Amino acid sequence: MLAANRFIRRFTTSAHTMAQMRVAIIGQSQFGEEVYKLLKNKGHEVVGVFTVPDVKGKPDPLAISAEKDGVKVFKYPRWRVKGQPIADVVEEYKSCGAEINVMPFCSQFIPMDVIDFPKHGSIIYHPSLLPRHRGASAINWTLMCGDKKAGFTVFWADDGLDTGPILLQKEVDVDPNDTVDTLYNRFLYPEGIKAMGEAVDLISENEAPKIVQPEEGATYDKLWRKKELAKINWDQPTEVLHNFIRGNDKLPGAWTTIDAQQVTVLGSSMFTGAKPKGEEVEIAGMSKPGIVHKGGLILTGNDDKMLNVKTLILEDGKMIKAEMYGQAPEEHEKLELTDEEQQMADKAKSIWVGILSSSVENGTDFFKMGAGSMDVARLVEEVHEKCEVELQNEDVYMATTFEEFIQMMIRRHRGLDVVEFTYDAVEMDVNNMHLRFPNQLFINNEFVDSESGNTFETINPADETVICKVAKASPADCNRAVSAAKAAFEEGEWGKMSARERGKLMFRLADLMEEHKAELATLESMDSGAVYTLAIKTHVGMSIDTFRYFAGWCDKIQGSTIPINHARPNRNMTYTRREPIGVCGIVVPWNYPLMMLAWKMAACIAAGNTVILKPAQVTPLTALKFSELVVKAGFPPGVINILPGSGSVVGQALTDHPDIRKLGFTGSTPIGKQIMKSCAESNLKKVSLELGGKSPLIIFSDCDMDRAVRQGCGAVFFNKGENCIAAGRLFVEDTIHDEYIRRVVEEVKKMKIGHPLDRSTSHGPQNHRAHMEKLVEYCEIGVKEGATLVYGGKQADRPGLFMEPTIFTGVTDNMMMAHEESFGPIMVVSKFSASDIDGMLQSANGTEFGLASGVFTNDINKAMYVSEKLDAGTVFVNTYNKTDVAAPFGGFKQSGFGKDLGEEALHEYLRTKTVTIEY
Repeated sequence: MLAANRFIRRFTTSAHTMAQMRVAIIGQSQFGEEVYKLLKNKGHEVVGVFTVPDVKGKPDPLAISAEKDGVKVFKYPRWRVKGQPIADVVEEYKSCGAEINVMPFCSQFIPMDVIDFPKHGSIIYHPSLLPRHRGASAINWTLMCGDKKAGFTVFWADDGLDTGPILLQKEVDVDPNDTVDTLYNRFLYPEGIKAMGEAVDLISENEAPKIVQPEEGATYDKLWRKKELAKINWDQPTEVLHNFIRGNDKLPGAWTTIDAQQVTVLGSSMFTGAKPKGEEVEIAGMSKPGIVHKGGLILTGNDDKMLNVKTLILEDGKMIKAEMYGQAPEEHEKLELTDEEQQMADKAKSIWVGILSSSVENGTDFFKMGAGSMDVARLVEEVHEKCEVELQNEDVYMATTFEEFIQMMIRRHRGLDVVEFTYDAVEMDVNNMHLRFPNQLFINNEFVDSESGNTFETINPADETVICKVAKASPADCNRAVSAAKAAFEEGEWGKMSARERGKLMFRLADLMEEHKAELATLESMDSGAVYTLAIKTHVGMSIDTFRYFAGWCDKIQGSTIPINHARPNRNMTYTRREPIGVCGIVVPWNYPLMMLAWKMAACIAAGNTVILKPAQVTPLTALKFSELVVKAGFPPGVINILPGSGSVVGQALTDHPDIRKLGFTGSTPIGKQIMKSCAESNLKKVSLELGGKSPLIIFSDCDMDRAVRQGCGAVFFNKGENCIAAGRLFVEDTIHDEYIRRVVEEVKKMKIGHPLDRSTSHGPQNHRAHMEKLVEYCEIGVKEGATLVYGGKQADRPGLFMEPTIFTGVTDNMMMAHEESFGPIMVVSKFSASDIDGMLQSANGTEFGLASGVFTNDINKAMYVSEKLDAGTVFVNTYNKTDVAAPFGGFKQSGFGKDLGEEALHEYLRTKTVTIEY
């Protein structure tokens, strides 16, 4: 007996079996069909389905499903005549013997003889939080009134209009740009179906409440279906207009008069920021002209705020993108389909037939056959799944017949509908190429001017000439970018797409970066002073590798299952989810403008976040060129935003913004401390910091001298010393010190100082004048404190910001050079004795930094001992600067915390959620 009980318990999820109910379903539509299916699956007996007659020979979806299952279906055109029940209809209904009437969506008047007949009466679904918005247009009114909460009510039917006692309610926050369709599709429909099943279960278990509706706050809103009701009155605040437009949605559709024709406007959102450039159009009753621009049509209320609509329905019923208003409609030559495309068309036809439950010809109109918004959503999803073509809901509304739809779908498949991405470009001929690049802010997939109109000059350090002016972002621009990133994360396609689709976009972006490698490297060289050959291999090459590496991680981010103690006699399961954080801010430095962008951004977006990145003010150009490629790769708007400007303004705005949940920073330690403080005081943002370094490099006498000289020079002079892991202090064993210095000087003399675009140049200009002046000052202090200047120590005698490669010896622990980073081409050398390795290590670790370090020796025991004792995030042995996209990178102590690159970098942009289930 005990064994039998244990066996049964393992498969039982509740202490008693739920009583089955005899259910009559009265209603129609796909919503009614899904409620029917759910109740059947729960084991309730559906004794009859009462629905509307066929429309043009097409049965209602509820009728189709019920007839398939052999359930009795009754199709009454009406239940009453002149207010009196039709006796035969009522008797036929009663003969089914229902214990409960379930009315998921019913457009007919049902007599009280029917409502009250079953043992448990009747329950009705209503798409508002009763007693607010009683009536048949509840969703419209919820939005038109600007309600912050929406929801639905399952209530007991009585003889009033939506006045019966409440059985259950569920609510949801209204998103700022929700429409009737989006609110219904994301919440009212799916959650409403489940709630109807829950309500019937509560009734069957005698646990269903009957809560009398309060009269306080009750509203009865009139039916909102007539077109004349939906005319827009422009003499209202913009937010009121926005709510009116989205509340009218496609039916009845808010309309106005443009160029003497009635035009319905759809897809409204509040518009912040500077007024966009575009064509003005006169709109009847509006105090200012509308603006047709790249993103839609700008409209203005009486408070001078703006909203943007994306879609228009013209007087002839044709739907167009608002940005196309006033332009001649595109004439597309009819496509001849290949065999493969014909197979796609056949699959699409079968999808149409499945949705419409009717035969489909070329002239069949999707909506005239009775399709609604849920059918549109289903069509888009099934075409994506079965035909591998990605469409938007609006595409269906703009190609309503089957022939138009197939032509549109195949054009999209061939890439013929791709609109060329245009912007106001800076153009120049340089480095044997014609270079085009943007110089505006990049927000929501558009290049825009700063709201303030301010700009700054970016300088070529090779000759200190102005390359171009660049838009200078303000806090208001930061707010716009954060709003776009938040919308992309919470509402846009980015948050809905699968991890594998994210990876495909990242791979595509990496391919475009490779295709435009020479342009990116040229910009990097002009803007930062990087030698072109290094820029193309490292600055750009590693950036491409980084995006490809993290693209591969997108669909491999996963949680784990964890065994925990069971709450006997029940059982428990715990699992973790690795989730994106949300909107992230990234601030990068000027030494590797594109590579630092890639190191942080690739992990951030691979994890599913959206991002606002601030490039260094002195090197914004490769980040902006990269933004152009983001659009070409097909990233949805708002996922990636780039804001050039000052750290004190834009960087501070990012750290202070309450909607940014993570900030990644690479830069100096003092600024890192300020960022950490601001992030804590604003909203306790998660922070990762890659800060300053003073990396020790130890050269033992038993090293491979050729390698140690070559790699030691690279450790200091790579990228003209503007390298966060540059060897800040060399410790050379005393027995080889003089020879080592002699050979290093010989190597340095071979270095060619010259224009960074010259392929033979090995040492380019420092990034900007202020930095150049600090390096000269650094050398002057070194000489003053008693260090020996062996080579260089001054600005090169030529135009541009060129610093001579510099070598100092005789540096002791008490000197500034022993502790402070130069961030330039300055080699700082100290001697040590083999008899005092621990003393040398104490000096090597005697700074507040711990980013990187290195050791050259052929003795494995020394290498292991020293690498263990060095207090740094990276230790190089018999090599230097050997970073890789798969190897985590980050520092200790005041060099920061958190990792870039490798799997560990993903953890910086993910959060772990623990889910525990009892069953």
